[in-house]
Amino acid sequence: MNLHRAAVLAVAFVLVFAGGVAASGRLAPGWDFSKFPPRPDSPPTRPDQAIHNIDTSVPDPFIASGVSVGDGVELYYSSGIGPGALNPAAPNGTPERYVDPAHFPGGVLSPGVTITEAQGMNALARIADNLASVGLTMRDVLTLRVYMDNAPGSNTMDFAGFNRAYRQFFANVNLHTGAVIPQRRGTGEPAPPLVVNPVRPSRTALEVAGLPVAGWLVEIEAVAKRPSDKRGRHDD
Repeated sequence: MNLHRAAVLAVAFVLVFAGGVAASGRLAPGWDFSKFPPRPDSPPTRPDQAIHNIDTSVPDPFIASGVSVGDGVELYYSSGIGPGALNPAAPNGTPERYVDPAHFPGGVLSPGVTITEAQGMNALARIADNLASVGLTMRDVLTLRVYMDNAPGSNTMDFAGFNRAYRQFFANVNLHTGAVIPQRRGTGEPAPPLVVNPVRPSRTALEVAGLPVAGWLVEIEAVAKRPSDKRGRHDD
């Protein structure tokens, strides 16, 4: 496999807005997730605002096609974060080492759950921990970049498996009703997600030929905003 192929799968859905610009002259509305329930709003943003570019007529969109960010928003950029080696029952350097027993007791995957799905849940939980260390949550995420390697014996990344992991942490609230949307793990029955979160970040996914830690199949970067009520003042 060519180490430089990194076939870019830009997973930004192309959303078509009927009518384009509204009759008022405002741009097509998106979602402001700073409050719960979220509210529709239209660019241009206020200085402290972020508006996710999502068709407001759709109750359960998957991701945003982009995010408008006000010039007064403080941003936080995570490093690339992969799953933790939390499964002592599996040898070091194997993908199974990065299955979290808190999600799958004994490191045993539930029916239909793929190793990429399990690693995605592990890595996203570590993203949540990283954000918490600076006073942020998954609701503050604006965009994700996801790197995925092929699972052993596969010729391509497990995009569907990662998407199931993603729905455990993002995009699992109906934007019109506020109802939590149950999610599947593998082929199991839908159940409450790990983190209830209405936010649909923008996202890009890259298929790569290798990641920096032996056994990793998933690595994720996040960009989040600090809400205005959580910003501190630092005087020199």
